[in-house]
Amino acid sequence: MPRSQARPTVWSASAHLDDAVLARSLAGEAGDVLMQIRGGGFSAEALRAAGDAGSQAVLARRLDDDRPGDAVLSEEAADDPQRLTAARVWIIDPLDGTREFSETGRVDWAVHVALWADGDLVAGAVAMPAAGVCYGTDDPPVMPPRSAGRLRLAVSRTRPPAFVAGLADRLDAELVPMGSAGVKCASVWRGEADAYVHAGGQFEWDSAAPVAVARAVGLHTCRVDGSPLVYNRPDPRLPDLVVCRPEYAETIVAATAALAQE
Repeated sequence: MPRSQARPTVWSASAHLDDAVLARSLAGEAGDVLMQIRGGGFSAEALRAAGDAGSQAVLARRLDDDRPGDAVLSEEAADDPQRLTAARVWIIDPLDGTREFSETGRVDWAVHVALWADGDLVAGAVAMPAAGVCYGTDDPPVMPPRSAGRLRLAVSRTRPPAFVAGLADRLDAELVPMGSAGVKCASVWRGEADAYVHAGGQFEWDSAAPVAVARAVGLHTCRVDGSPLVYNRPDPRLPDLVVCRPEYAETIVAATAALAQE
C-alpha cells in the first residue's frame, strides 16, 4: 500500500528512538546487508542490482516498522506524490556510488538516510560500510584543522563536470577524484578536501543525508548560485550543490555564482 495510506502510527520499542539515532541505525543496517551482498560472488552488473534491491528492502522494512506514519522518497522506489503534504519525509539513497560498490576493493560508496520535517532537513546519516564508518547528526564528526596547500575540490572520478574544472581554474584549486556524493561530502568534514561542488545533475536523495550531516558539522551548504538547498519538492531533481569549509564559503560561492551566470 502507499506509504501515505499506511497503518496509523503505533510506536514499537524501536520507534521511540530519536530520529537522528534511527537514521544512523538504518544506514548502518543497510550497510551491513550491502557488505554481505558484496561478498556473494555476483557479476558486476548483478551485484549493482542486488545491492540496490537489498538495501532498499532493509530500509523500507525498518521504516515501516519504526516510523509507519512517515512518508518516504527513495531512489529505488516509486514516488508517492502524497509525500508533498506529509509533515515528515525520509529521503533515502539505498546505495550511492553503485559503480564503486561493484568494483573490488573500492570503499567510496555509501548509504544515505535523511529526515525532512516541516520544511527542512532535521536528521541524517551517511554510512560508508566498506570503510567501516557511519556519520550522523546524532554525533557529528569534528572537522580537523585544514592543512596547508592549494584549495582541494572533491570531484567525480568518472565524470567530472566541466563546471568544476572551470571553477578549479578560477580558484587555482586541485581536483580530488572519488565516487559517491556522500563520500565527497564526507571528504570535506574528514579534512581530505575543502569543498564539494557539483553542477552536473543530481536528485534530492543524492545530497539530503550528506547535507544534513555537513550542516551538523558546521560546513556551509547551498546551491551553486548561492541560494538555499530545498528538499521535498514536487520535482525531486536538485542538480547542483556546494558543500565547503566555512572559511572558504564566501570565496567559493562567489566563484560558483559567477560561473552559473556565464
